[in-house]
Amino acid sequence: MRPSRQLALATAAACLFVAALVTATAALLLMGSADESSSAAEGRIVGVVALTLAACALAWSIVSELHARYVRAPLRMAEKVEALATSNGVHLGEYGAPELQALGRAVNRLAAARDLLAGDVTARVHAAQASLEEERSRLAALMAELDQSVVVCNLDGRVLLYNQRAQQELCTGEEGTAIELLGLGRSIYSLFDRALIAHALERLQQQPDVHSAQFVTATRAGRLLLAHMSPVRVAASGGAITGFVLILDDITAANERDARRDALIQALTEGGRGPLGNIRAAAETLADFADMLPEQRSRFLGVIRDEARSLSQHLEQAANAFSNDLRVRWPLEEMHGTELVGAAVRRIGERCPLAVKIDSVDDSLWLRIDSFGVLQALTFLAARLQDEYQIREVRLALSRDGRLAQLDLIWSGTFMNNETAMDWQLASMNTAGEATPLSVRDVVDRCNGEIWFQRERVSHRAYFRILLPAADAPKDAPRGVLPSLQGSRPEFYDFDLFNWSASAHALDDRPLAELAYTVFDTETTGLEPSAGDEIIQIGATRIVNRRLLRNECFDQLVDPQRLMSRESIDIHGITPDRLVGQPLIDSVLPAFHAFCADTVLLAHNAAFDMRFLQLKEELAGVRFEQPVLDTLLLSVVLHPNQESHGLEAIAERLGVSVIGRHTALGDALVTGEIFLKMLPLLAGMGIHTLRQAREASEKTYHARLRY
Repeated sequence: MRPSRQLALATAAACLFVAALVTATAALLLMGSADESSSAAEGRIVGVVALTLAACALAWSIVSELHARYVRAPLRMAEKVEALATSNGVHLGEYGAPELQALGRAVNRLAAARDLLAGDVTARVHAAQASLEEERSRLAALMAELDQSVVVCNLDGRVLLYNQRAQQELCTGEEGTAIELLGLGRSIYSLFDRALIAHALERLQQQPDVHSAQFVTATRAGRLLLAHMSPVRVAASGGAITGFVLILDDITAANERDARRDALIQALTEGGRGPLGNIRAAAETLADFADMLPEQRSRFLGVIRDEARSLSQHLEQAANAFSNDLRVRWPLEEMHGTELVGAAVRRIGERCPLAVKIDSVDDSLWLRIDSFGVLQALTFLAARLQDEYQIREVRLALSRDGRLAQLDLIWSGTFMNNETAMDWQLASMNTAGEATPLSVRDVVDRCNGEIWFQRERVSHRAYFRILLPAADAPKDAPRGVLPSLQGSRPEFYDFDLFNWSASAHALDDRPLAELAYTVFDTETTGLEPSAGDEIIQIGATRIVNRRLLRNECFDQLVDPQRLMSRESIDIHGITPDRLVGQPLIDSVLPAFHAFCADTVLLAHNAAFDMRFLQLKEELAGVRFEQPVLDTLLLSVVLHPNQESHGLEAIAERLGVSVIGRHTALGDALVTGEIFLKMLPLLAGMGIHTLRQAREASEKTYHARLRY
């Protein structure tokens, strides 16, 4: 503990007073015995000095004891009373002064009475919510058993709900270093293309009578997902969309089966045409020439036999090796033609500096297409026209051509040649920084359509014409998701986040209670990161909306590739044999960095852990630039008069149970519980935002420690 300034001043004042009193007394005695010998006078002076020092020591002892009993002890008591006011089960200890002991007993009686009342209220609340909890459990069980992945998000794309199936399917990376990017409060855009979801949302917002939209996307692990998006609307706000539900089907296996079936049909058709023609010709020849010589008949029968054998071999080969040559079928969506043209007008207008007009539209047309891909293709072609030929206006037309729909992108003025038009159709699309490896032709083929370029010299117009399959108008639209879907379960969903907006505040000025945190801890080979000690375990969990998400954890052992000291093993209990075969830090750190995305880092004695991470940033190719909070420094801010700010001491003061101490994940969980207890205490001191918490922490003495 730093020496108290009050104690130092009080001691100095008492010592000065005693020294002055003794000195004055000694001066009077010396004046009265001026005729004594010099040796006697010196003896008296030595005695006076010794008496002065003894008196000062006695004064310091008395002042120190009084300060400890009646200044320091009440301050410690006040800090514990603050903690007691926000935590059940916390009681004041014994204090030396009888007056403070009596006060402590009275406060403990009040706390016990408060705990009793709080327990009674809690019991009544639990009884009142029994049926609601039963319904929530049923919902959670239903969600857990669904074969489909379900993810609920707000309009900012922040995840509010997900089930275990979604967590399994959307986890990326190799086993051992898998990256779980799905979690409460995380952004869905870390998993899916923002433009793809924005397009589906735009459809739902522009067409209130449309109750769902669908699109196809691929995960980072290479699986193909069909996503059904349904809006969550609030009737009180005029049906405004406050979020959306994604129901995800893994269609990878189904598409592979369809591709194999299509390939088999095509292989049989193309490979069997020749042998069947030869067999038919030989058979007709034998039938027409009944008097054919035996040698000729034998030759024709040989042709039939050889071609039949060839056809049989072809059938067997096609059944075994047909799936490498045909493209995978891409699931399509049904969309109203008017809606497609309207979306194209908006998208081209937003991304290209040219005018977009509608020439004519058959409003009875429904299409079966990949709408996002078609819009990308139209935007790409319009951008190329503007960039290379300075076209200032394009028009869109949609009409019916039998069972097909005819979509035209029309312009007037400069014409291109057919070779240029073909190059545009085959080039990878890149518009306004939005790139895709697909070409216009890929998108049209995916929709089972055709595209060509054509000029009309008389009218001085040219156009790209896209033929797309028409669809029947749907008879029964699916029902939307009712806004009554609500409730929460600690580790899986939190509907309070519907009111959260990523752009509402700058991060530094956001309230502490609104931020998402990654609470982490490390175990290491020793205590000197700059001297070569290494991380052997990283454990972390998350806090979202003031709730500790115990099921969203990161817990990974690391091979340090160096020996560990006996002392460190005694502390964390991790023996070298447990680290054999574990991944290295350069592969673990990127996974942990992804787990921490869009959160504030939180740790106890964070400077120590952050130093270990920072020394490995260059090796792992990541940088930890998130804001950092430290529960040790926050404890000093809250309780400057306490003798200890260790994790166990803080947990005891705040009534937090310590379980799994000296394991990385166990310490992270305890740190998270402590921080949640600190939030109301910080608010009571006027510390509400991240900026205020950081600035208060930086002013503490412990913030000067370096590793």
